[in-house]
Amino acid sequence: MTATAEAAPPGASGGSAASPSPAWANRSRNVEVGLLALAMMIVLLFAAAVDAGTLDEITPQFWIPTAVLSAFFLGTHLAVRFLAPYADPVMLPAIALINGVGVTFLHRIDLADLQLKQVDSAGPFDGLGFRQLLWTALSLILAVVVLRLVRDHRALSRYAFTLGLAGLVLVLIPAVLPDSMSKVNNAKLWIKLGPFSIQPGEFAKIALLVFFAYYLVRKREVLSLASRKFLGIEFPRGRDLGPVLVVWAMSLLVLVFEKDLGTSLMYFGMFVATIYIATERVSWLIIGLTLFSGGVYLAYVLGGAIGGPFANFRVRADIWLDPFSDASGDGFQPVRALFGLGTGGLFGAGAGAGHPRSIPEVQNDFISAGLGEEIGLFGLIALLIVYLMVVERGLRAAIGVHDAFGKLFAGGLAFTLGLQVFVIVGGVSTLIPLTGQTTPFLSAGGSSLMANWILLALLIRISDAARRPASSQPAGQGGGPSGQGPAKLQDLHTEVIR
Repeated sequence: MTATAEAAPPGASGGSAASPSPAWANRSRNVEVGLLALAMMIVLLFAAAVDAGTLDEITPQFWIPTAVLSAFFLGTHLAVRFLAPYADPVMLPAIALINGVGVTFLHRIDLADLQLKQVDSAGPFDGLGFRQLLWTALSLILAVVVLRLVRDHRALSRYAFTLGLAGLVLVLIPAVLPDSMSKVNNAKLWIKLGPFSIQPGEFAKIALLVFFAYYLVRKREVLSLASRKFLGIEFPRGRDLGPVLVVWAMSLLVLVFEKDLGTSLMYFGMFVATIYIATERVSWLIIGLTLFSGGVYLAYVLGGAIGGPFANFRVRADIWLDPFSDASGDGFQPVRALFGLGTGGLFGAGAGAGHPRSIPEVQNDFISAGLGEEIGLFGLIALLIVYLMVVERGLRAAIGVHDAFGKLFAGGLAFTLGLQVFVIVGGVSTLIPLTGQTTPFLSAGGSSLMANWILLALLIRISDAARRPASSQPAGQGGGPSGQGPAKLQDLHTEVIR
């Protein structure tokens, strides 16, 4: 990414491109509300199919959760219309579709529990589905609050070091807490206080991304310097490897002491990806992959040699290599997930016609396997394409915004969302070792849902800045005073990615 002044921002005087107008912004919002209606129609049809497949009838109240969701999302749309009128019109409807499918499938699990007599009732205001509906309402409120408070994404860079420290503390808290307050399914990722629990790492990723983006805006010229070529690839100077080694060491500490590969990979991956976006050097990707692969292999070897904190990762790696070697023991979860995906085949058993409760933790880590059994490979791929669409729109916002901090921050947010989906779906399908991550916007739970809606709100904010005409930009967005160069890199007139 190179700072230039080659292209004037949309709507700048003298520019050849037509400036976006308020009427154009209204059309974008009208497209958004139309896509929201389409998304809710798909969710409504899925809800009807779930009732028909599970209960052999469509109950009179099947539409209520979808109607409540529609009201929630319509309220969020109205907030976006007033707070971010130029924002991308696709992001909100796409995530609303995923969130709606998640709520509906969790209600389908409630119906399965009813059939197994694990619950007394499974109406629209009972069980996992209803709790996820409440979490969705709270998450949307938080997203709107973020849009209201963060009127200019660059303001976050003022608190970069504070947020970086807060993110680091949030990551480390579960590691130092006793197992009774932090451990779930052998992973120390939680803070449990009585009936309440929170996964602080979900919020830490956003705070750390602010710090990473700010740090790399200031240091990217140094990190772009090359010392030598190897196989035609320019590698950085050895003295500049310090930041990567620090984050690498932190990710290994997470892997060892919190016993979670997914969180470790997410933190290190989003840092290396942000460096690549900042410097455009493939060598950073090679260094990052080499360091992480070497660290994981070292943890695997030490797990077999000395056990201790490395033993859990050794077990997970062995399960990944051959889950059927202990299908009724340690390999039970991935084996049941594979059977579920295999039963679904290409087209699925049909909504409500599967056996989701045969898959352990189907409401959390393995929700993609439960869905795959009922909607099949094609349905699951369609859902992944919706995720991919949001990631692509986030990267488009990163390209379009006119400040370096916004580019790195939006690119990091979009990549983190995509990486999280890859890590969990890859673990469920045994493409990579099983991780403790949740599927964004789909799995049950409040921490992940709230954090990811905040992530989406920030992407919406940056996309609004990227698509807003220059005449409507916040003060300072267009560069320094006439005849003077900008004082800081993030205040440059525009940024382009080559």
